[in-house]
Amino acid sequence: MPDVLCPGLTLVLVGTAPSRISAAARAYYANPGNKFWRTLHAVRLTPKLLHPQEYARLPDFGIGLTDVAKRHSGVDAALPAHAFAPDELRGKLRQYRPSLMAFTSKRGAAETLGVPTARLGYGPQPDPLEGTEVWVLPSTSPLAHSHFQLEPWQALAARVTDLRAMARAGLSGNESHPHAVP
Repeated sequence: MPDVLCPGLTLVLVGTAPSRISAAARAYYANPGNKFWRTLHAVRLTPKLLHPQEYARLPDFGIGLTDVAKRHSGVDAALPAHAFAPDELRGKLRQYRPSLMAFTSKRGAAETLGVPTARLGYGPQPDPLEGTEVWVLPSTSPLAHSHFQLEPWQALAARVTDLRAMARAGLSGNESHPHAVP
């Protein structure tokens, strides 16, 4: 799956690796049971419901996409440890400098941040990664439906709205996280 990255993005959503369905469709979050596209629209990160094949339109809304295990596909739990390339992700953050990034699963976050999944809470994380504000979100995968929560996604959308307003006002966006998820 090609990265959807460019300078000036407010948010980069970081998946773990494409599912086999997404890899076959050559489109991010293409499994019909995945809530990703419906969630982006429900929390108003996109003004309309996009289809997986429209993933390249996300920069129009200030959003980018990448994965931390770019050369693999499949279920998070089945990915080998060597599949993860956190240094590549760090390089992309240095290159494109988004305002914030959000992992769309705890596994990708854990492998990148070096924190066990059990110790990762949803919402903003205490430390930036390459100067980028970091969030962890519940997975939208069908395998994670029983653990899905919309609230962290809503808090992220509120933070994105705040960052955009601060950018329009000429502020840095580093002031605080008023929408932290408890």
